[in-house]
Amino acid sequence: MQHQTTMEAGPDRAPPANRANDIDRHVGTRIRERRVMLGLSQQQMADMIGVTYQQAHKYERGINRISAGRLYEIARVLNVPITFFFDGLEGGEDDAMNPRQRMCLELARNFAAISNQKHQEALSQLARALAIQQ
Repeated sequence: MQHQTTMEAGPDRAPPANRANDIDRHVGTRIRERRVMLGLSQQQMADMIGVTYQQAHKYERGINRISAGRLYEIARVLNVPITFFFDGLEGGEDDAMNPRQRMCLELARNFAAISNQKHQEALSQLARALAIQQ
């Protein structure tokens, strides 16, 4: 009798918690990051790609897998190449955001929430001036 050494998913076996699930979560995190950077709500993105808010939420959490066609549509809506969603996987980086990434996302979210265009422009000019001083 030959012993099988790899865990393969069969019709009666669920796939093990493995790298594929980590990749789904990573892709979802990258979708969320880009959506927030663009100032889109989950509902807005869901409407743009033709899914429900709940489905978009599950995509971002890595709970539901994204088909190739849907990922293509998401990339088109978020104006990024499909490879954007896989950036950072090669180095085995942790999926958790570092403090700088969290701060950038929070800054983008707060900036998008400013409804007064003059205030947005003033904040943008301040950021430019601070960046030049370094």
